[in-house]
Amino acid sequence: MPRTLSMDLRERIVAHVGAGHSRRSAAKKFAVAPSSAVRMVALHAATGRLEPKLKQAGRRSVLNAHRAYLVERIEATPDLALPELVSELAEREVRIDPSNLSRWFIRNGYSVKKNAAGQRARAPRHQKQT
Repeated sequence: MPRTLSMDLRERIVAHVGAGHSRRSAAKKFAVAPSSAVRMVALHAATGRLEPKLKQAGRRSVLNAHRAYLVERIEATPDLALPELVSELAEREVRIDPSNLSRWFIRNGYSVKKNAAGQRARAPRHQKQT
């Protein structure tokens, strides 16, 4: 993620535009993207502030509030299928897709394998009757 521009640079850009120059010429003079200069001057005109917005962390998962329940269920029944767990969560009024549940487990250090070799179980082959 790119770093925010310094307050000194922000003040100089706004002052340059305030002196009658265009936003694009200010961007060129101070070697910033034209869109940055446009947003900075617009922010200053609307609010009188130049401070950058706070950086926000990514979205928080709905499942974090149910961590204890999920860990308990997986430890009690290690071969529990994700769709089954999704239906149990639905009873607790948590609507989530199995793929999101899988990503949550992986992100939190849980990796559930079907067998010791880490391969999927194969379906038995049907034999022709003669």
